[in-house]
Amino acid sequence: MSASNTPSAAPQPQKIQPLYVLAWFLCALFYFYQYAIRSAPGIMQDELTQAWGNSHLGLMIASYYIVYALAALAVGVLLDRYGAHATMPVGIAITSVGCLIFAQGSMPAGIGGYVIQALGAICAFVGSSYVAARYLPARTLALFVGLTQCLGMAGAAFGSKPTRILIDPAGSFHLPWQKVWLGFGVIGVCLAIATWLVMPRDSGDSTDHHGHLSAENLLKPFKTIFGNPQSWYAGIIGGLLFVPTTIGALGWGASMLNKGEHVSMAFAASDISMVPIGWVIGCPLLGWISDKIGRRKPVLIGGALVLLAAALCALYVPVGVMPRYSVALVMGIASGAAMIPFSSMKEVNPPEVKGTAAGVMNFLVFGTTGILSPMVSALMGGGGDSMEVFHRAFLPLVIGIVVAILLAFRLRETGWAVQK
Repeated sequence: MSASNTPSAAPQPQKIQPLYVLAWFLCALFYFYQYAIRSAPGIMQDELTQAWGNSHLGLMIASYYIVYALAALAVGVLLDRYGAHATMPVGIAITSVGCLIFAQGSMPAGIGGYVIQALGAICAFVGSSYVAARYLPARTLALFVGLTQCLGMAGAAFGSKPTRILIDPAGSFHLPWQKVWLGFGVIGVCLAIATWLVMPRDSGDSTDHHGHLSAENLLKPFKTIFGNPQSWYAGIIGGLLFVPTTIGALGWGASMLNKGEHVSMAFAASDISMVPIGWVIGCPLLGWISDKIGRRKPVLIGGALVLLAAALCALYVPVGVMPRYSVALVMGIASGAAMIPFSSMKEVNPPEVKGTAAGVMNFLVFGTTGILSPMVSALMGGGGDSMEVFHRAFLPLVIGIVVAILLAFRLRETGWAVQK
């Protein structure tokens, strides 16, 4: 069940091969898994507060994303140098160990285990993208990147509703939250073993590309990527197209509907839940369209324009003119365009740094989120209590979409149609 041991010599397949699709699927399943466990502490907040006296959820989440963003840079280099077979099972195993530590129950174990999960979890999306770029036909890259994101969003839903059912004191199961984390850890160990058995046994790109292990050679791929203006365009565009839904809709959307438009919180939460459903539809759909027509920029710009229109509708169209759930759904679908730059990032850089490119892309996307999130919070003041406050606070996100559209015109077209 292994591929040849000559990683660099073999050209990228022109046809889809079942073994390689299975290898990608296991990596994408890891993305599903890590999203599920990433979402779980928020659902367990009452139980964690009862156990620890204070859930420390804010500290846990902040620490998680700092480690996640920094680890994105390292894991890309590891994939390029050593390949997916040596890297992905280890990443999954680290994540599962973090779950097992969390299951010990104490506050230090919980926070420490959650941060350890971040070290392994970053391998999920970066590794899935790397495997898709290395082992699957180039003209299907955007589709498989979109499908990966689709599975991630499904994992977020899995980490919420089923976890609540398992630990609900009034439910049928009423499991201790520690046992849920123990179960997550066991699932991770099984996934790590399966990935090790299935993943092609390539050892990464040759030393002709990366040289011997030294600080200079470790920094070389970063110099290549950060020295390419197209990398910056792709990363900033991706980040600016994600934040309207991650910070805006999912972060403050329910509060806007509740306080600004005087909708009950239950209805507001229901409407906002349509955003991740839109992601599940839009990420693979827009990726498929991009691969089908062989062009990235028309799909990217078109999706961004629809996202801009939906954001303006959400902010400025009065209540009752159109259902808010439909606006949220369209926003989610259109924001699937944010996945297109992930494909462009790999295509505007040399193939031997595809893993590092995926890591840098994640770093830039999370960096954009890290910059805009406190800006929106500061503009919100003590918390929005009128639509005027939300209009002011969300203005940077709307401007960001416009900037992303303008930068998209500077992004080089890399679809297969222009390669003929």
